[in-house]
Amino acid sequence: MGNRLRFLLNDEDVTTEVGAGVTVLDYLRGHRRLYGTKIGCREGDCGACTVLVGTWRDGDVRYRSMTSCLMPLGNAHGKHLVTIEGLNLSEGLTPAQQAMCDEGASQCGFCTVGFVVSLAGHALDARDSTPAGAIAAVDGNICRCTGYKSIERAASTVSRGLQGRDGRDRVGWLVARGFLPPWWREVPARLRRLHQECGAAAAAANGSGVVLGGGTDLYVQRPEELAAAAVRFAFDDPALQGIRVQNGRCTVGAAATVTDLVESPEFVAMFPRLVAHVKLVSSTPIRNMATIGGNFVNASPIGDLTIFFLGLDAEIELRGRRGARRVPLREFYRGYKTLDRDPDEILTSVSFLVPGPRTHFNFEKVCKRTHLDIASVNAALRVELADASANGGAPIIVRAAAAAGGVAPVPLYLAATSAFLRGKSVEAATVIAAADIARGEIAPISDARGTAEYKALLLQQLVYAHFLTLFPQQIRWEALVS
Repeated sequence: MGNRLRFLLNDEDVTTEVGAGVTVLDYLRGHRRLYGTKIGCREGDCGACTVLVGTWRDGDVRYRSMTSCLMPLGNAHGKHLVTIEGLNLSEGLTPAQQAMCDEGASQCGFCTVGFVVSLAGHALDARDSTPAGAIAAVDGNICRCTGYKSIERAASTVSRGLQGRDGRDRVGWLVARGFLPPWWREVPARLRRLHQECGAAAAAANGSGVVLGGGTDLYVQRPEELAAAAVRFAFDDPALQGIRVQNGRCTVGAAATVTDLVESPEFVAMFPRLVAHVKLVSSTPIRNMATIGGNFVNASPIGDLTIFFLGLDAEIELRGRRGARRVPLREFYRGYKTLDRDPDEILTSVSFLVPGPRTHFNFEKVCKRTHLDIASVNAALRVELADASANGGAPIIVRAAAAAGGVAPVPLYLAATSAFLRGKSVEAATVIAAADIARGEIAPISDARGTAEYKALLLQQLVYAHFLTLFPQQIRWEALVS
């Protein structure tokens, strides 16, 4: 990629030598004086710095909302970067802006731009134009003074204006109805040319420097260091993307995002409750940025994706000077923030056995807020049952994998619990015993998210929740607490 970054910024073709590790937020405000993108929390929580990022993929432009405070400028290379200024019409207001005004959804106005940008992203999303989809699109935006009912009404108004949207010429339809300024009609052709000129692998993860995916954690920890550092960009490396099913295994590229999982028909087919599970993981803009590999390597003891894949007893691939090697994810964590990984190795993918018809999987998370919060304890369980025709009694578990976060210095594979469940029948006594064994495997500490005793109790309850959710015909709550 060199020192020259190229991208579209609203209606402008940009070539810059500003450091690729500088955040998009600081570039927009400090170098371009685009002050509509606000400085808020600088942790990806408030949404005041929300931008849209358009990527040319599969013959079309896909737009996703992202928090510019955590996005490195290098990840804008070859893309369309849209700020609130790029959504303004030469005269009048867009439907999203007008709805925010009409519904009294703006007071001080600081947060308003983030909501408007997110609603524009919803309008550009070909998959969902429902009121629920519009409200979900702004879930990464916080307003401290207006109250959310007026904002929800504005979002619903925007969604109603999208009814009958032309799926074949989405941009043209939105321009004709004032959702986007007229120059936007030329963006797909311009972005296609830029993508071809920049090359799909322009920001591949090779060379030296800090390996950076979506930046959602590293920029919270050390933003000043990254702004000046040599960075290896993994986010757009084609070799690290994609979700593939082959020979009974599903392989997910390390640069796949949480949103990529939800948008994969194959992945959703394997995990029918995936959308509900993912709703417990951060916000829409962060899910659009956060990568699978980044979540694993960050090694947070409460990493949601890490626990999800530990519950699948997944395997990761690492590549470095000594070639490629595979490591069970449960063996990757040697201690707090200590990994089985050479300094030169990069995590390239994660894979797991494709769930069969007798496989059941569940993910649970408890935190102080239901959504947009860090887990106090999270847990995942995968069980495979014997052929139902083989016995006439309760189903028998032939394979099991259980994992929990927030209860040890590392994301914890519950080895003893998993081993205990194999060969056991699905009944209340098994569940109670499994929960007791799980409590014996953990070493939680007291912190801001709860006392050690509380977390141990939570894990017990989550083991119960797994079986109550997966086997409602066999397991009753009353039998677990009697």
